Amino acid sequence: MIWAVIIAIAACIIIALGFYAGRLLFLLKQQNQRQQQVREQRIATISESIFTIAKAMEQQQCDLSEGVIRIVNLLNALPVPSPIDYSARYPQIHALFVEVSGFAILEARQKLSKQERRKQDAAREHIESEYESKVLGELSSLKSYCCELSPTLK
Repeated sequence: MIWAVIIAIAACIIIALGFYAGRLLFLLKQQNQRQQQVREQRIATISESIFTIAKAMEQQQCDLSEGVIRIVNLLNALPVPSPIDYSARYPQIHALFVEVSGFAILEARQKLSKQERRKQDAAREHIESEYESKVLGELSSLKSYCCELSPTLK
């Protein structure tokens, strides 16, 4: 009789623990699905931004150096499951980024004298002219990559 009570209590504990574990697994699955949806939305948003910047660069509505800086930072922020080596896939974009990333921006640029700003602008324009055709050539491939990540783009 006492064994039957002990077995019944043990069975109730096991059933309760099994139910609790099942509930935790269900909640974990829901959380993973929400995280995946957020990740996919972030990929779509970043891809759309990269696509828009690349298009603006092609139409000469955006300076090459500014566009390249923005694109490289956005590519690095993409939360893709298996990231590619963007510096190898888009070597000219990456090379221009490396060249112009040393120039002063925002507040640091404002602190420069007018002569120093003009000097940096001239150097940046010279670098842009060297890379212009090469970078513009990689933009179509970059836009195609964005369309692969976010099929809603065209």
